[in-house]
Amino acid sequence: MATVTTRDGTEIYYRDWGSKDAQPIVFHHGWPLSSDDWDAQMLFFVQNGYRVVAHDRRGQGRSAPVSDGHDMDHFAADAADVMEHLDLRNGVQIGHSTGGGEAARYVARFGEPRGRVAQAVLVSAVPPLMTRTDTNPERLPRAVFDGFRPALAANRAQSFLDVPAGPFYGFDPDGAEVLPGVVQNWWRHGMMGSAKAHLEGIKAFSETDQTEDLKAITVPTLVLPGEDDQFVPIAGAALKPITLLNDRTLKTYPGYPQGMLTVQADILNADLLAFVRQGSSSRAWRCRGGPAAERRFPMRPTAGMPGRHVVSVAVPSLRQPSCRSPRTGTRCGPVCRVGVTGESFPERALGHAHLAA
Repeated sequence: MATVTTRDGTEIYYRDWGSKDAQPIVFHHGWPLSSDDWDAQMLFFVQNGYRVVAHDRRGQGRSAPVSDGHDMDHFAADAADVMEHLDLRNGVQIGHSTGGGEAARYVARFGEPRGRVAQAVLVSAVPPLMTRTDTNPERLPRAVFDGFRPALAANRAQSFLDVPAGPFYGFDPDGAEVLPGVVQNWWRHGMMGSAKAHLEGIKAFSETDQTEDLKAITVPTLVLPGEDDQFVPIAGAALKPITLLNDRTLKTYPGYPQGMLTVQADILNADLLAFVRQGSSSRAWRCRGGPAAERRFPMRPTAGMPGRHVVSVAVPSLRQPSCRSPRTGTRCGPVCRVGVTGESFPERALGHAHLAA
């Protein structure tokens, strides 16, 4: 197995496929999985001529089951050691869920300062903060995450069957087609890792405030939430990050769950490829919905958000003269105002962002 030893002596497993001369696409997996969760994307991108790299987070997958360091600072530092070991440059960093937090902290603290990152993608990602606070009312209450811990400690094996068999892949509605192989593979990922890493990882993904990480990222960043994501609801996974990122594009997926990279891989792969090929030289993606349109995304009630929630995106017909690209200084293209409404938090204006067609 290919491994790298990090600055604190932890052995990290990684996969590195494709030509060493090709542009690298780097994938950061979610909790409690492994780099195998990116199989569909790695195969797709290597077949399209890219170099693809993914590592197993410390304590997960085939990386060392170390006792300590299960926090975003160590996750990002480990990722940096992998990038330095492979000398990856001009890379595209793609993170899903907890991996989105890892990718954001890596890009902000290591990747951009060292000139190694060209673009970033956050898919159903946890930043800026998963836990509800006075200034973050659209996220989930701490009690939701506290409930994960006893379930994991009491019967991790059963818990890791229940999660993928339910809303993670959208298998929970009556009549939904359940894919047993997908459920069993999620279980396989989880049971490869350390129970301690998984338990402590809950705090890492739910309580780490990454507001400053998002503000520090200046490379073009694509934000991809599923509109029916019950684990990282769109109000936090999309609308909050796009008010903090400097150069951002938002594309949403009606009806898609947290696990859309697996069960809707063909759609996601095509959109990821389009963004990567677009590169940093063009910001050509249009606002979705057309001039003066508004899209409303009803959200299913969850344990943390029992009321009715609607995410609205308004697309004005004119450019906003005050909006300028932080990279080029030129005026932005069509922009979209976004906001959220609901019974459990007040209506909030969350700024604007470029929306993908």
